[in-house]
Amino acid sequence: MLRVLLSAQASPARLSGLLLIPPVQPCCLGPSKWGDRPLGGGPRAGHVQGLQRLLEQAKSPGELLRWLGQNPTKVRAHHYPVALRRLGQLLGSQPRPPPVEQATLQDLSQLIIRNCPSFDIHTIHVCLHLAVLLGFPSDGPLVCALEQERRFRLPPKPPPPLQPVLRGGQRLEAALSCPRFLRYPRQNLISSLAEARPEELTPHVMVLLAQHLARHRLREPQLLEAIAHFLVVQEAQLSSKVVQKLVLPFGRLNYLPLEQQFMPCLERILAREAGVAPLATVNILMSLCQLRCLPFRALHFVFSPGFINHISGTPHALIVRRYLSLLDAAVELELPGYRGPRLPRRQQVPIFPQPLITDRARCKYSHKDIVAEGLRQLLGEEKYRQDLTVPPGYCTDFLLCVSSSGAVLPVRTQDPFLPYPPRSCPQGQAASNPTTRDPAQRVVLMLRERWHFCRDGRVLLGSRALRERHLGLMGYQLLPLPFEELESQRGLPQLKSYLRQKLQALGLRWGPEGG
Repeated sequence: MLRVLLSAQASPARLSGLLLIPPVQPCCLGPSKWGDRPLGGGPRAGHVQGLQRLLEQAKSPGELLRWLGQNPTKVRAHHYPVALRRLGQLLGSQPRPPPVEQATLQDLSQLIIRNCPSFDIHTIHVCLHLAVLLGFPSDGPLVCALEQERRFRLPPKPPPPLQPVLRGGQRLEAALSCPRFLRYPRQNLISSLAEARPEELTPHVMVLLAQHLARHRLREPQLLEAIAHFLVVQEAQLSSKVVQKLVLPFGRLNYLPLEQQFMPCLERILAREAGVAPLATVNILMSLCQLRCLPFRALHFVFSPGFINHISGTPHALIVRRYLSLLDAAVELELPGYRGPRLPRRQQVPIFPQPLITDRARCKYSHKDIVAEGLRQLLGEEKYRQDLTVPPGYCTDFLLCVSSSGAVLPVRTQDPFLPYPPRSCPQGQAASNPTTRDPAQRVVLMLRERWHFCRDGRVLLGSRALRERHLGLMGYQLLPLPFEELESQRGLPQLKSYLRQKLQALGLRWGPEGG
């Protein structure tokens, strides 16, 4: 077999590759077990270098073998790669190299195999590389011996750490604490929760689950009901700071649990903890506001002068006043039966004075720019306002002023804001009649982007639903633009046609297209 591999029929390309390998110098191969002395001193150094020159100048494979076999005391580890390289040069430098005797190759192989335990790792790599280029079979004795020595020199791999056996609650906590927890399928979370014993479901584990659902917009009824049940069962042991985190996904995901004791439990916790943690109390009420389940008793407390004065000097005073302003708007628009204290007007601040953080973070994926360009070409720049914040502090995507006959009016000639509170009804009665005496209508185009919905894509997030609900109750006419419809438009011409159909369906009229 070796005679065939290294005969005149051997691959010229493979052999020519050997000519590109630089000569192997003994100083670069490191010391061997044979006690090489540094070059440049002593008679033995001269013998070593002399043998290397003889190998480099050998005229035939037989001569190579003779120099190696007749000088056993002078042969060092680095001489073997020199011999292999010279063998390749002899076979590749002649157009019709003579056949090589199999005995010669076997003897050379046996010399390398016998002495390779004394090679350093660099010499082993060079010999292995040269042997492969020369065509020695990968399952032959030479390549196998060199490969075995190479593996032997590799540092041992540390044993894999023992994985502890995790039970249901521990598995759930491990999955939710992992930085790549999105790779864990939802069914894994559900099964981990189902396998957990009651004592394994600690507040820490349930808070991690609640934060996971809220952060990734996962509206999973089984998991949400499990959180609600845990809250009811552990009511006496939970502080309002923990409860605010457990309640967060319900408001964000617009999900009112079926657990009948959910609301009575929260009302008792609010009555017990309201004065202890003001920010946690307001956070709980914000989640309930999104669910349209505000308890009157808790509203009486947070709108009381004592509570408002207490939070005024705290570090989180601004955020609490912003949340209280939103709660006051909810009372104004949605709770006609409430007769308790309200937030004083001097304490009110804009609720959301600018686009939400999620919209700013995802602006490059939004359809707002292309819709704005479509409206500019369709209506003209003077016929709409973009990102206008209307009282009590809701940011609108696009706002149009429309006459009673349906004509789109220049915004600069109209007051774009509807009065707040609405004039058509006394304070606290806006929910029963959200109309206005102003003859001009205000139409708000609402972008419904993909991230405005829960992960299933069908239910609006609680904050989005709350904004649309309140704008509608204040008298603004809403025109939703769902992401499925926007994504189906191919290019600006199709989008303009889509917007034209949407506006005409409301009975709106305008002049010739601008631009």
